[in-house]
Amino acid sequence: MAIEHLYVVVYDIRDTKRWRRVFRLMKGFGDWVQLSVFQCRLNAVRHAELVQLLDNLILHQRDHVILMDMGPADGIAPRVISLGQPYTPIERGPAIF
Repeated sequence: MAIEHLYVVVYDIRDTKRWRRVFRLMKGFGDWVQLSVFQCRLNAVRHAELVQLLDNLILHQRDHVILMDMGPADGIAPRVISLGQPYTPIERGPAIF
């Protein structure tokens, strides 16, 4: 099995239509944390796929996307300070094929 890394993805998309497209794309790759912030468990193949799809969606002169690699998803315990709503880390669930 390919090693998954935990990524935090944040974005600033200047156009509402493009923002919605990025949001819908991200929902297929990870869990929504808050406005324009997702956490994702991705292996190398899924990471490359996400980067390519995002690269094709954004307008490079105006938009900004940051993917932060937090390390191996199963080997880290994120230290998070969450004010207001509780923070819930991604749990790896069963895969049904």
